[in-house]
Parts: sequence; structure tokens; C-alpha cells
Amino acid sequence: MSPRVVIVGAGIVGCSLADELTARGWTDVTVLEQGPLPAPGGSTSHAPGLVFRTNPSRTLTALAQYTVEKFNSLEVDGVSCFNPVGGLELATTPERLADLHRRAGYAASWGIRGEIVSAARCKELWPLIDESIILGGFHTPEDGLARALLASRAQMERAISRGARFLDRHTVTGIEQEDGRVTSVVTDQGTFTADHVVSAAGFWGPVIGRMAGVDVPLQPLAHQYAKTRPLPELGEATEEASKPILRFQDRDLYFREHTDRLGIGSYAHKPLPVDPFAVLPYDEARANDMEMPSSYPFTEEDWAPSWDDCRRLIPALRETEIEEGFNGVFSFTPDGMPVLGESRALRGFWLAEAVWVTHSAGVAKAVAEWMVDGRPSLDLHECDLARFEDVQRSPSYVQGRGSQQFVEVYDVVHPLQPMEQPRPLRVSPFYARQQALGAYFLEGGGWERPHWYEANAPLADTLVDLPERDPWSARYWSPIAAAEAKATREKVALYDMTPLRRLEVTGPGALDFLHGMTSNNLRKKPGAVTYTLLLDETGGIRSDLTVARLGPDRFQVGANSPADLDWLTRRAPDGVHIRDITSGTCCVGVWGPLARDLVQPLTRDDFSHEGFGYFRAKETYIGHVPVTAMRLSYVGELGWELYTTADLGLRLWDTLWEAGQEHGVIAAGRSAFNSLRLEKGYRAWGVDMTDEHTPYEAGVGFAVRMDKGDFTGKAALESLGVPTRRLTPLLIDDPASVVLGKEPVYVDGSPAGYVTSASYGYTLGRCVAYAWLPVLPTGASVHIEYFGEKVPATVVDEPLFDPKMNRIRR
Repeated sequence: MSPRVVIVGAGIVGCSLADELTARGWTDVTVLEQGPLPAPGGSTSHAPGLVFRTNPSRTLTALAQYTVEKFNSLEVDGVSCFNPVGGLELATTPERLADLHRRAGYAASWGIRGEIVSAARCKELWPLIDESIILGGFHTPEDGLARALLASRAQMERAISRGARFLDRHTVTGIEQEDGRVTSVVTDQGTFTADHVVSAAGFWGPVIGRMAGVDVPLQPLAHQYAKTRPLPELGEATEEASKPILRFQDRDLYFREHTDRLGIGSYAHKPLPVDPFAVLPYDEARANDMEMPSSYPFTEEDWAPSWDDCRRLIPALRETEIEEGFNGVFSFTPDGMPVLGESRALRGFWLAEAVWVTHSAGVAKAVAEWMVDGRPSLDLHECDLARFEDVQRSPSYVQGRGSQQFVEVYDVVHPLQPMEQPRPLRVSPFYARQQALGAYFLEGGGWERPHWYEANAPLADTLVDLPERDPWSARYWSPIAAAEAKATREKVALYDMTPLRRLEVTGPGALDFLHGMTSNNLRKKPGAVTYTLLLDETGGIRSDLTVARLGPDRFQVGANSPADLDWLTRRAPDGVHIRDITSGTCCVGVWGPLARDLVQPLTRDDFSHEGFGYFRAKETYIGHVPVTAMRLSYVGELGWELYTTADLGLRLWDTLWEAGQEHGVIAAGRSAFNSLRLEKGYRAWGVDMTDEHTPYEAGVGFAVRMDKGDFTGKAALESLGVPTRRLTPLLIDDPASVVLGKEPVYVDGSPAGYVTSASYGYTLGRCVAYAWLPVLPTGASVHIEYFGEKVPATVVDEPLFDPKMNRIRR
């Protein structure tokens, strides 16, 4: 019997989802829409339909690719739901041209056909532009225009043919629940029983979420769109559009044809936040001279600067005026990504929100797979509702960061570039000491994270043979990182590991639960620490964990994201208690060949190799501070992670700092940490591996014990064949070359994969890169494309540094 599904919203996402669910056999689907069909008045009704697939996010690109493929296959009354006119992005500054080269690299990495073209070629593709201001462009011939309302109608009709029903003029007024699970949707026309409810309400998402008691971190903003009067230069046009959709990102503008007119969208104006709870219903909006609820009055004062820029790029516009315009409302999140998944607060309540037309069908497919099969076939951790920390859900945070995402839509954004506000938000107990040492902070998950310390600048002055960096890779980097890496290898350094997530798992069934949920053997005596994997039912790596057994029924788990807590909590049996202890605790990594010399005098416990072995844990004291000490090292050196409560963190830091002075102790940052961990070949989940990868592909098969009994994912691993791809270590041949990640890797002249993590290996004197590639032999030559240049690299064995583990196990 098909589960009963109610989808709230019949825009492009709701229609796509109904189609995808019914295609998978879930045919008891009801779609509720407050406006009239087929154009109910949400963002879909006014969307200009631009589909540029290339994105720094591989996930967003894949979602857009599916959307294009699906819409290309759909038509209504003989009209295709997609017009593949192509896309053209223009550069008028050297910085933008460099960015387009990076975008071309993303396209090659993710399998999109595109090329950098000359100004003359841009003129051929778009004769109306003034090529004298153009430096070049990025042309993607298979991008184009989605006919969103037609695509909605086509998918709606297919879903109806399979049993779905679409009810317009039904305003949702409540979400009913029982025992933490959704039971029905209440509307002004009646109540609809449901096993699953999906909010696909667009910028009304927070309204529906509040009815369900679920926060939806989404900020609606108004965006200007205008149409010109008919242009003589387009006077003979008979098609809706024939030229590529055009981006003038240096001025936050885009253009598309509407037969003999041009449509122009602008992100150049100030953010115009909209309160989703104040948006008028369809009929009230019409009564207030609004075409639809999502179409706000055009604000001429915001448009004027953009109109000047339009006329500079397209001289033909100097002889015409804007005929009509509106401020269209659509959704932004704090990180610019969709919000997808089932709420932990209310089981059976799903979100498919903050989704643009570009990604709509791809999102619908992924969410349908998630609902029907239990997991999407595509890695969605960047979009998962559970990714947000509690502090990232405040209304002021969502509005501020969402508005900044609007501002930065077309900005050249460095991969390490942090948001500026609100900061600082989350700080470790060591923050004051880090400031005093001149820490350069970047931000992640709300945490202030030191990347290097200006106090170590004198150490950098003594470095030799450190290559000069290009301007892009030199941003958010300092040669001080090399000095900190060197000091870690030669003496001892303190690393703030507080932002890493920590879970406490307790109860009489805790061991059995964790043992069955993870891939490695956890049936070890208290004091053991185990590196293990959290797999899904297909054998994909959901996360990697460090599990310390501190007592018979007490464990500390080092995890990655809030989604890990969500995954474990959903599956925990009665009697097993899981608590996130990150905010109430802190951690210092003490690493380097002199780490034991620093720590041993501070404790009465034996910290020798014999007395405190590798991957062991011990509850002890460092000076006056009670700590949980774990002998782990993610930098490839002797040392410990020392955990204590947040209130004692500053005392722990000061104790270690004072004792370390005679040993030349320094504080070191994330930049050095990343270099050292790549030299050692340690993976970063979410970057190097995700649930799209198996342990054997990712090179972490050592964390799987197939003889330990049953565990999640075991059956899938048993049926796997020999891997055809691997996470492959590369060493760049030229000591002066660096890459940063996401660059395409060419094998025999063709794109074959992409870089995940990369960093200059200061100990090795060359850049280390990891890449997903077909299985290649050691010594094979490849090329990494960086700013359009092919950089030679070589496949190497790992780990590159200390392969016999002599430095850690001593």
C-alpha cells in the first residue's frame, strides 16, 4: 500500500516531486496549493528560467544537470520545457576573467561542456554587446532557459495520470502531529491525513515550518527584473530566445531575450528582505494591484545604477526604456544552499525548500529517492537540513547571512573567504590567548578558527626555498603556516581542536548500538580508541568517527556534523542516550616530537609509549585540570588530544603554554594542520569522501572489520566488485606550483576526475593533492588544470610522510 503523501506547494518543486514520487510507485500523493493552477503566484510563476549548471558545488551542478536532462525530455502542446540556447558569462576585469577560468575548471571537473572564448567570439554569440569592454567569456552551449510553468504542468499531468491529485485554492492552516510524527495537514477546505508531509512552499516555507514546529532557515528577498520596450535590433525575432543567456557578473546583471525585448535581472541593489508571514494571499495581492504574491512593485531608485551599466554593455539600450518591471521574491539561506530532508523534530515532515528552478527537478529526484529508498543517490550533505548548528538558526542570523548571500550571488568568492557578520559568534576558551598571539581567524560552523599566528612571524623569516604564491592561492594564506608546520615536525605545537564535534553516548546498550552502527570492531576494553566509519545501507561513507570507550557503557565519539547526531539519534534504542557535548567542552592537540617532554611532567600518570599506547584514552589530570587524554595524531607526530570542560579550558591552555616554553612550544593553526594531515594522507569527510564513496574506494578499508558480526552497510560491502576509481594521492612535479581543490585532473589529455583536498606539503617541499580518479598505477603522470594551465603531477604511494609510523608510535 502506497504511503499517503501531502506536498504543500504546486510550484516547480512540488510538481517535480509529485512526478518523481509517483514514478517510484508512491501514488497516493496530494499536492495542496493556495493559489490557482497552473500559475499559483509563487516564485515559479515569475522565474526568468535561467539555467547555468556550473557551480563550485558538485552537488548543485549535478542537480542542475538532471533538471536540464529532464526538462529537455518534456513538452506541452508540442513546446519543449527547455530551450538549450546556451550560456555566456562575460569578463570585463582581469579578476573576473580569472574567475571564469576557474569556472571552466569546475565545468571540466563536473562533466559540463564549456570553454573560455575571446571577446570577438562573445560578440559573435551576442552581437548586441560592446566587445571593446570585454576581455573574454565562458560559453556553455548546453545551458539554457527552463520554461518553468510548462515544466510544472507537464510533470503535474504525468503525476495525475499515475494517481496523484492537485488541489488549488487550499490554504494550509495547520500541521497535526502525534507522538512526534506528522499525521495530517489542515486547510481551509478540509483536513488531509498523511504519513509524510513535504513543505515545497518556496518562500512561504518558514510559515509552513512554524505550523509544524520546525525552523526553516530561509530568508525571502526581492530581486529586480525588468523588460525593455521592443528593440529594433530584435525586430525580426520570431523565437522566444535564440541567443545564449547572458551574465554580466561584474555589474551583477543577467540578460535573456523575450522575442523582440530583453529581460534584465539585477542583484546590484541593496538586499530587500521580505517577511514570509506578511506576504499577501493570491487574491489579496491581486486586489492590491500586484500581479501575484511573489511580484512586488518595481523600485525605480534601486534600478537606476544598473540601467546605466546595461546601456554601457549593450549600446542598443541607450535608445529605449524599461517598459515593465517588478521585484520578484525568492529564497536564500545562510550558506546559499537548499534546505532538504526530514526534520528530527517532527518525523515524516520533509523540507524541499530554497530551491531555484535551476535545481528543481534534480532536488525532486533526490528527495523522492530519500523518501522511497531511504537515501538519495547523490551526496546531499551540503543541502541537508541537519547541517545547521542551533546558533545558525536565529532569525537575525538567517536574515543577515541570507541577505549577504544575495549580495554575493555574482561576487568572486574565494573558497576560504568567510562571512564577516555576525562575528565573533562561537569562540573556544582559548580565544583571548589566541588573540594575544595575533591569530588570523577564519570561520566555520560559527566557530572562530585560527589559521596562523602572527606571533610566529619571526620563525617564518628563517624559512628558505618557500615558493612565491600566485595572488589567488596567497589569499587567506601566510608563510607563517610553513613555520608552524616546521615547528610541529621539529618541536611541539598546540592546536585548538575545540570546533570538532563531540558526542557522549551512554547506557547499557551503548556498546551494542555503536558496534552495529559502525564498521570497525568496538568490542575492546575501556581505554581503547577506534577509528571507524558510519556507513549507510549501500556501504557509502556517511561520516568517519573516532570512538573512545571511556567506561563499560560510556563512549566519547568524535564526529563531523550535526547530521551525525541526527543519524545516530534516529536509530538509538531505548536506554541509549546521545548528547552533543561540544559546546561544554574543549580540546587542545599537543603534537610534535617534544610532546611527551611537555606533557609528562604535568601528570602523575605514565605517558610513555608503553604506559600510554597509540589509540588509547586515559582520564587523568594535567596540572590542576581533569582531562580525557587520547593518544591520537592527525598531523603525523607524537602527541595527544586533551579534552576538558569549557570552564577549565583557559587553565589547561595556560598550563601547557607555561610548561612548553622550555621546549619552544608554539600555537599553530588550521593552515599548518591541513598541510600536515595531507602529507600523512588523512581524509577529511565531506571533502575527500562522502556517502557516494565506499571505504575501499576512499582508501579507508582498514576501518572495516567484515568478521565482527553484522553492521549497517555490511551486506552492501559484501557484494561490491573491484573498485574502478580511487581517492588518489598526487604530488605536483613543480615545487613552485600549488592547487587548492576542485580542479579537473586530466589523464591522457582528457578530464578523468577532480581534486578534493590540496595543500603545499612544507615537509616535502611540494604540493600534495588528493583526487578522485580511475585506478592508476604509482608513477602515472597526470595534469591538473589550474587557471587554464595544465600542471604536471604524479601518482604516488601513501602516506607520503613517515610511512612506517615511527614518529607517532614512539
